[in-house]
Amino acid sequence: MKKALVIGGAGFIGSHLVDALVEKGYSVYVLDNLSNGKRELVNKKATLQVGDIRNPKDLAEAFKNIGEGAYVFHLACLPRVQFSIDFPRESHDANINGTLNVFLAARDAKAKRVVYSASSSAYGDQDALPLVETMKPNPKSPYGLQKHVGELYAKIASEVYGLETISLRYFNVFGPRQDPDGSYAQAIPKFLKQAKEGKPITITGDGEQTRDCTHVRDVVRANILAAESPKVGKGEVINIGGGKSYSVNQMAKLIGGKISYIPARLEPKATLADIRLAKKLLGWEPQMTLEEGIAELKKLYGI
Repeated sequence: MKKALVIGGAGFIGSHLVDALVEKGYSVYVLDNLSNGKRELVNKKATLQVGDIRNPKDLAEAFKNIGEGAYVFHLACLPRVQFSIDFPRESHDANINGTLNVFLAARDAKAKRVVYSASSSAYGDQDALPLVETMKPNPKSPYGLQKHVGELYAKIASEVYGLETISLRYFNVFGPRQDPDGSYAQAIPKFLKQAKEGKPITITGDGEQTRDCTHVRDVVRANILAAESPKVGKGEVINIGGGKSYSVNQMAKLIGGKISYIPARLEPKATLADIRLAKKLLGWEPQMTLEEGIAELKKLYGI
């Protein structure tokens, strides 16, 4: 039986990944501090350990329990650009120090491979679209910088310690179970909640900033392919995106309702993933469009 350790497996993406791994017959162990994740989202067939990647002892216990040769999916982080701007020390500690702890623990435990959840925020603003993995990173926030450092540590872990690694750069993941609450909630779930409550959808700036959106089930499929593919494992960085861009105004119109514009914030003007490398190395391409995904979510929200 294949074994998987899902770090951050009680969260939005992580819990979907745990479900898919269980369905594929994996023995799944979850490590999560429940700061963003929820206990009730963890599949009943998986084992949950409440612990923190900032604590090497928690990681050592998790790796001991899953045993050698496990596939490791590192999704734990303190997410969001704006949060990292407001709390740079806290996000640095989790996203850089915690990530280093994961790679070292995986090395010591003789893990099979680590799949690192990276972020398109590493690109920042570029002179051309689509965004290609060969472009020089230009992060515009502490979060973008921190996630890029994680990619570099993944590469070093492979080159120096012989640990198989791969980094997946996600582009605006959306889907069921995404938290619509809080100051740092992402646009789509926040818009859905506002529409359900009959409130205006609040858009920062003029709403013409564009985003490449990726459904969570597509991201989950990419993670499993990244773990199992014989073509990767040397610290590669691969875009996982929808391959199509939408303005925030377009997203809001797909949801429906009144719109209210609020002051702009620091964020990239545009994102659009070049996904040729994912097709070549992983045999992956997205299956769910933004229109289909939002239609599904509107049903779940009762809109």
